[in-house]
Amino acid sequence: MKNLPIGIQTLSEIRAKNGIYVDKTRLVHQLVTTGKYYFLSRPRRFGKSLLVSTLKELYEAKQAVFEGLWIHDQWDWTKKNPVLHFSFDGMNYEALGLGQAISDELTDMAEEHEVELTSTDFKAKFKELLRKVSKKHGKIALLIDEYDKPIIDYLELDTMDTAKANRDVLRSFYSVLKSADAQLELVFITGISKFSKVSLFSHLNNLTDITLNERYGTLTGYTQEEVAHYFQDYLKPIEAKLGLSPEALLENMRVWYNGYSWDGVARVYNPFGTLCFLFDRVFRNYWFSTGSPRFLIGQIPTPRYCFRLR
Repeated sequence: MKNLPIGIQTLSEIRAKNGIYVDKTRLVHQLVTTGKYYFLSRPRRFGKSLLVSTLKELYEAKQAVFEGLWIHDQWDWTKKNPVLHFSFDGMNYEALGLGQAISDELTDMAEEHEVELTSTDFKAKFKELLRKVSKKHGKIALLIDEYDKPIIDYLELDTMDTAKANRDVLRSFYSVLKSADAQLELVFITGISKFSKVSLFSHLNNLTDITLNERYGTLTGYTQEEVAHYFQDYLKPIEAKLGLSPEALLENMRVWYNGYSWDGVARVYNPFGTLCFLFDRVFRNYWFSTGSPRFLIGQIPTPRYCFRLR
């Protein structure tokens, strides 16, 4: 019986710990073989970081990690690309400032890929890193997770100036990519919000937004069929505990956790809520208690008047 990968965000760790991985590699293969520049928006705790990890380990040619998965026999494992993986969730921009935090991250990446940088400004340093890494190791897979966190963290009235300043830094950072096409194998950017190309990606006009694309509606999250297939060992004890038939249990789970659709057709379960339910065996609002969009709720205006119905 495989383990529930609650809170685990890297593919290699899920596989090493005998965790359940809902195989999305057919869609991953379609993604990387039919395009180059992608943007994907999904809520928190919806599998974005695991998807980025899957792409990272694929381009690093970690064949053993993909043993038994759909893509294993469809990929050329002799080909390896350098990966630059930015996760703004782990950057210390609160203390250092966003520009300095990015600069420090670029320095660490240069050391990891054994190249020396002479630039000091983060924009020039990013250009230099792309040029030198691609020259030494080949075309780069650039993966950016939580791209919008330095903005969303400051979307309060008293910190809006910081949000605007961070937006300008990020716009300058992403502008480097337009002239770096020859050095890049893949660009994949993901976050929880969807800022307009004018406000943030004005220089990156070749970015394909797959947020609502029907071909990738099930790229993150679990379909009804995937829940029934991958988690059947966990469903049977819950059926006995709650006194429900297999059909009734799946119907109750659908009502509680299968409320998401990105293309208006396919519906998916929230992974975090589903995994927590399978572990606790109790129906609760697991996702909302830990992954609700606080920044969005904060933007809802407070009513100025309250009316009481008699």
